[in-house]
Amino acid sequence: MSVLAIDQGTTSTRALLVEGPEKSTIRKVVEHRQIYPRSGWVEHDPEELVRNIQCCIDSCTGVTAIGIDNQGESCLAWNSDTKEAISPVIVWQDNRTHRTIEKLKSDGAEELVLKKTGLQMDSYFSASKLAWVYENVPEARQLHQRGRLRLGTTDAFFLDRLTGEFVTDITTASRTSLLDLGHGQWDHELCELFGVPVDALPRIVATTGDFGAIKSNGRNVPVTASIVDQQASLYGHGCRNPGDAKVTFGTGAFALALTGGEPYRSPGQGLLPTVAWQLSGQQPVYALDGGVYCAGSAVNWARALGLFESYEQLNRFPNPHAIGRGIVFVPALSGLACPHWDRSAAGLWIGLSLDTKPLDLVQAVLEGIAFRAAEVVGAMNELLPVEGKVSIDGGLAANPWFCQFLANVLNRLVVVQKSSELTALGTAWLAGGAGTEQGNQEQAVVTYTPVEDMSRYIGRFSEAVSRSAGWLH
Repeated sequence: MSVLAIDQGTTSTRALLVEGPEKSTIRKVVEHRQIYPRSGWVEHDPEELVRNIQCCIDSCTGVTAIGIDNQGESCLAWNSDTKEAISPVIVWQDNRTHRTIEKLKSDGAEELVLKKTGLQMDSYFSASKLAWVYENVPEARQLHQRGRLRLGTTDAFFLDRLTGEFVTDITTASRTSLLDLGHGQWDHELCELFGVPVDALPRIVATTGDFGAIKSNGRNVPVTASIVDQQASLYGHGCRNPGDAKVTFGTGAFALALTGGEPYRSPGQGLLPTVAWQLSGQQPVYALDGGVYCAGSAVNWARALGLFESYEQLNRFPNPHAIGRGIVFVPALSGLACPHWDRSAAGLWIGLSLDTKPLDLVQAVLEGIAFRAAEVVGAMNELLPVEGKVSIDGGLAANPWFCQFLANVLNRLVVVQKSSELTALGTAWLAGGAGTEQGNQEQAVVTYTPVEDMSRYIGRFSEAVSRSAGWLH
């Protein structure tokens, strides 16, 4: 069986071909533009994304099944007849609806949203973005009046456009703030609250099943899985039991820990109950989610500032850790997510002096990402005992200095997986079933054991976080 996973991420679309339990190959990678129309706005061109997906699919022949993972909270509107987008993709990082969210909070809506969805009220999620499109794109209301408007996350657009199936899987739906987590369906009261017409939303289905077929190289290839990228990564890490946890250090840093057959609600810890996956004909499996908005994006930003030239420079530093020298960075460049949920927070360096060097600043950036990830894992462990090791992947997982520092801060074994394509691999395993999944889940080639007690610095970092809070009010 030959399964193709399409990993449609924030910065690129990747095609991973899995031809057996031990054979997987990246066949195509296509980057796409990041569009910043205004401060705090982040967009993608939906037509570019569709072209890139088709290009990745066409790069392979003889494929028997396709799985697609998506960005999660990124969303748009399109015409049901022509399948053409009428808005840009508003990306999960986008913060244009921050004031709308604050107004809803002041009106007392937060308790209702938290009770039904398990999610904090934040512009990160799709609901307020979809409402913004409906209110601000003139064609949206016109199409809705004629019964031709479609609103949804990118997965629904891709599937509708490429297979003719207007559906979204339950993992993606659980990231919108419009799904009643207890019933697994769109909630009319929530749709009315945010101003999203429920009749324009896609049908919710399981993560695996029949999603139609995509034509490629003269053949119709069935799509058998659709899932949020972070949930796909959780599956790719081999997490199957409650307490199994992973952190993906990509554009942001996203930690997920499996909870099993019931969602864990944790308003006190700022964690998000979410659907991990739902196999066809089975009940959903749930997870706890905690995100850091800026991880790899903070490192790339530091490079764009000219603080360093090559990523190899960051594999070691000449001086001891920056926080021990009083230099701290809070990676709140897009606000603070779990467990603080403060979009008014701003990025912060503190402790600088005349002898601070560029690499000191970069070292503090890496440390800040590790401390923020540790905040999330710590919050998870308060609610659900997290397995003694944490599996990680993503760009920063290739940096040995960062991995060791993270192990020290977490005071846990950090496991770097053999494959760097765990999101795509998880998608392929879901699409292909047991025949494609590796039998040996212990794929680690590198492990990092804590070698230094960093607990004395937790309070210092927390103080820096508190100083970054509320700055943009």
